[in-house]
Amino acid sequence: MSTEQTAALQADPVIVMTGLERTFEQGGLPVRVLRGLTFSIGQGEFVAVQGPSGSGKSTLLQILGLLDRPTAGRYVLDGHDVSRLDDDALSQARNQLTGFVFQNFYLIPYATALDNVMLPGLYSTAPARQVRERAADLLLRVGLGDRMEFTPARLSGGQQQRVALARALLNDPALLLADEPTGQLDSATSGDILDLFCQINDSGKTIVVVTHDETTASRARRRIHLMDGEIAGNGADAGSDGDPARIPA
Repeated sequence: MSTEQTAALQADPVIVMTGLERTFEQGGLPVRVLRGLTFSIGQGEFVAVQGPSGSGKSTLLQILGLLDRPTAGRYVLDGHDVSRLDDDALSQARNQLTGFVFQNFYLIPYATALDNVMLPGLYSTAPARQVRERAADLLLRVGLGDRMEFTPARLSGGQQQRVALARALLNDPALLLADEPTGQLDSATSGDILDLFCQINDSGKTIVVVTHDETTASRARRRIHLMDGEIAGNGADAGSDGDPARIPA
């Protein structure tokens, strides 16, 4: 990473979390799942979040993706304090600022690949033609230009994950989140999907991946390790191999 890129990461954080707490009630007793997390992630970083079951990874992912709210602390996403937004504002911020790639794809089975990618655009103010052109362009970029009219049942697992990745990028989110994105794929297909993530990151997109898989985590440039709801490690990691072609997100 160049000096200029490193300076950009430090100057323009996409994520700033300060004293973040998440407590649930279980059997009438409070259970602290996240315990005062404080960290930042800069523009263009590729970060893997790891930790054993019960460490708080899933809860952190839910908060990062604006699917849940912290009990205490502050979360600033792309310059917006999203910690205490009401439901409507949170939904709007989630659609505009984040893109999600799930392990199980969550594609609409009766819709074509193109229609699945267009889905987040239904909640934007962009003209339908513009949304359709953007979706088609993204499918071309992830190698599915000849599969746009295919429904998920006619696509392989890797192709379905490519559709899900294109869908997550439709609104050009500040943050791309992935939850075990290779968990349903064989090793060869996983490698192809991870290459895509690296290409997208090389174009400047900020990516956070939550994973148990060491191969997936090794492609990130930094790892955050959670243990019992606290940060046990937060450091640089080796980058991806090679210099794949860039895919502007």
